[in-house]
Amino acid sequence: MKHLPNLLCFSKKDLLQIIKLGVDIKKNPANYSNALKGKTLVMWFEKPSLRTRISFEAGMTQLGGHAIYLDVSTMHNKAKIKDEVKCLCRYCDIMMARVYDHNTINGMMEASSVPVINGLSNLYHPCQALADIMTIFEHMGKDAVIAYVGDGNNVCNSLVNAANIFGMKIKVATPAEYKPLSKPEYWTSDPREAVRDADVVYTDTWVSMGQESEKETKIKKLKEYQVNKKLIGERYFMHCLPATRGSEVTDEVIDSNKSLVYDQAENRLHIQKAIMIALLK
Repeated sequence: MKHLPNLLCFSKKDLLQIIKLGVDIKKNPANYSNALKGKTLVMWFEKPSLRTRISFEAGMTQLGGHAIYLDVSTMHNKAKIKDEVKCLCRYCDIMMARVYDHNTINGMMEASSVPVINGLSNLYHPCQALADIMTIFEHMGKDAVIAYVGDGNNVCNSLVNAANIFGMKIKVATPAEYKPLSKPEYWTSDPREAVRDADVVYTDTWVSMGQESEKETKIKKLKEYQVNKKLIGERYFMHCLPATRGSEVTDEVIDSNKSLVYDQAENRLHIQKAIMIALLK
C-alpha cells in the first residue's frame, strides 16, 4: 500500500505515470466515470479550504465514488487521532488530510490500513506541486526553468522536490529566515537573480493559515519579493491561490494573459483523480 505524504516517496517514473493519467482524465473524463465506483474517500480537515475540498470531493464523485467531509473543529476531541483513523479505515477506502502539523500526516499513515494523501501540511503540499508540474508541461514543456519568489513554505518545498525529481531547473528567492527545505544551491536572497533565466515565476501568500501572529513581520520582510510587472517581465506567472492581491502579486500580473493560476486550479481536479486511482490500484 502506498501513501502520499510528499513527492519524495515516489520515483520519477511513478510520478510521470500519474501526470500522464491526469492528462488523459482531463481529455477523456467520461472514460473514468466509474473508475472508483463504490469507493469512499474520507476528507479530514483541520484547516478551511476551497480548492482542496472541492477538487477532491468533485473528483471522487466524477470517478463514481463518494467523498465525506470531516471538519475536525466540529468533532469531539476525546480520542487520539490514531484511534479515530483506525475506525475510519473500517468505513472508507482512502483518506485525504489537510492539517497544520506534518507529524499528524505521519501518525495517520502509521495507524491507517488505507492510503493516506497529504492534502496540505506545514511542510508539504504534494498534490499542488503535481498539478503545477502538469500545468508547466502543458504550457512550457519539460525543460522549463522555474523561479519561486517569496516565502519558502510548504508549496515551495514540494515544488523544489518536484523540480528535482523531474530534473528541472529551479531557483528560490526568499529572505534568509524564510528559506525552504532545500539545498543551498537552489536558494538566493535576490529575487532578480532567481527570475533571470526563468520561464515561469511562482509565488504564494506570505502569511499562511496559522501564522496570523507573524503577519506584520512577514509582510515587512517580504515586501521586496512582490511579483510585479517589473520583476516578471513577459514570463509566465503561477500561484496556488488564494492570492492576496497587492501583497505578494499585483493585479496586473495575476490578471495578465501569461497568468496560469486558473489552469493550475483546474489541474488540481485532474491530478488528484489520477492520484486516487493510482493509490487504489
